[in-house]
Amino acid sequence: MRSHLKNKKKSSIIAIFLVMAVAGAAYAYFTAGGTGTGSATTAETEPLEAIQTSVVTEMGPGIAAQTLTGDIDNPNAEVVHVTSVTASIASVVKAVDAPVGDCTAADFTLANATMTVGSEMDPGLNTNVWTGATLAFNNTASNQDGCQGATVNLAYSIT
Repeated sequence: MRSHLKNKKKSSIIAIFLVMAVAGAAYAYFTAGGTGTGSATTAETEPLEAIQTSVVTEMGPGIAAQTLTGDIDNPNAEVVHVTSVTASIASVVKAVDAPVGDCTAADFTLANATMTVGSEMDPGLNTNVWTGATLAFNNTASNQDGCQGATVNLAYSIT
């Protein structure tokens, strides 16, 4: 009978330790907590540059429109998506020795100014990327001598 009591006593002690261990683990689990912070950043891109590669030769009344084409320089370390390149007439500068008369952007026609690209631009120079806009000198019934030797400055925007 003594051995039975000893076994019962050992079993009771083991049971108490098991209950305490489980209770301790449950206590640690239910009281665990904490806080934390984190952050993430997005990349910033440098502006791309549209570079006109077509050479527009001398324009004048009755001369056909000339196509504008170009490259895109991507100074970023990553690929950048380009949807389109849009051309506009930034200014018209009369030649110093031009005859008397006005010469403005209204004397020129820029057609198909928005050129679809829809492409990924690798870092560096991407060649022959955009084309399609045309520039022409308007042939009007009025005297346009003021435009002789004028320079048409074009601007390009990339989206």
